[in-house]
Amino acid sequence: MFEFYKRRDFGGLISDSFAFFKIYGKNYFKNYFLINGLILILMMVLTVVGYREFFSQMFGSNMEGQSRYFEEYFEENIGTLILITSLIFILFLAAAIINYCFPVLYMKRASETGSTDIKTDEILNDLKKNAGKILILFLGLLFIILPLVVIVFGISFLLVFLLIGLILIFFLAPIVMNAINFLLFDYFHTERGFFGSLSYAISAQFNYPNREGKSPFWKYWGSTVVIYFIIQTVISIFTFIPMFFTILGALSVKDGDLGDGSGTAFVLIIIYAVVMFISFLANNLIYVNAGLMYYDNRTDLHRKMDLSEIETIGRNEI
Repeated sequence: MFEFYKRRDFGGLISDSFAFFKIYGKNYFKNYFLINGLILILMMVLTVVGYREFFSQMFGSNMEGQSRYFEEYFEENIGTLILITSLIFILFLAAAIINYCFPVLYMKRASETGSTDIKTDEILNDLKKNAGKILILFLGLLFIILPLVVIVFGISFLLVFLLIGLILIFFLAPIVMNAINFLLFDYFHTERGFFGSLSYAISAQFNYPNREGKSPFWKYWGSTVVIYFIIQTVISIFTFIPMFFTILGALSVKDGDLGDGSGTAFVLIIIYAVVMFISFLANNLIYVNAGLMYYDNRTDLHRKMDLSEIETIGRNEI
């Protein structure tokens, strides 16, 4: 049985993230695809079909001296492009919300029941039951967290020319990512409101509750960096290798055989859609890793659950 609530060192956070998928992976992704798969597939199809002609014109225009061909195509089809972009954005938001909430609610149910056969209906009921909290969370992330993140990283980007900006970005990115993920887990695991969970999420990066033991900061920071680089390596394999051969093929054609660029554009948009799909899947590893950090930080919640069960047994016996 997988133990959720326990203290883990740096290596344990990484190894147990993969151990989680070894035990729960089949059931986890079955539920994930049943709930979020259709949205992701629709988003991929709409991206490929909707933008194929646009990118074909962008790559193939101006080859025969038609200097305004692409501009004219854009002006004539701007309404269609706006509609397609809006639909993709709506699907992206829906997929992102589920992608954020699903791992949290799945791990919560798994940690509470110990079951490795969680039903899709159970997760859907959890999503429906927490619909109000999800809406508040979404609005808080959009109007409170996002502006703060933009300001912090905007200042860091301005300092890039002084080199210290790159160091700040590399240092701050895992902290921000962890704080947001801790906010998600605490918000759905406790009765705290948005700001209460946000306050906890920030302080948890540096201390355990009641300041028990030494600071977990570096193991949380390092674990996120390692998992992130693993994910980016996997995504890069699906991005750069196909893109390299596609562009190489386009550049190696003989003069006069350049065509209209539609083939290259189609392949590139397919690659983009596939990478977008893989990114959504791979990010589950980040969320599971964050969940194990949260359980590492909140072993007191497990003790409260145990005491509650003991009290329930006592009342039943009486």
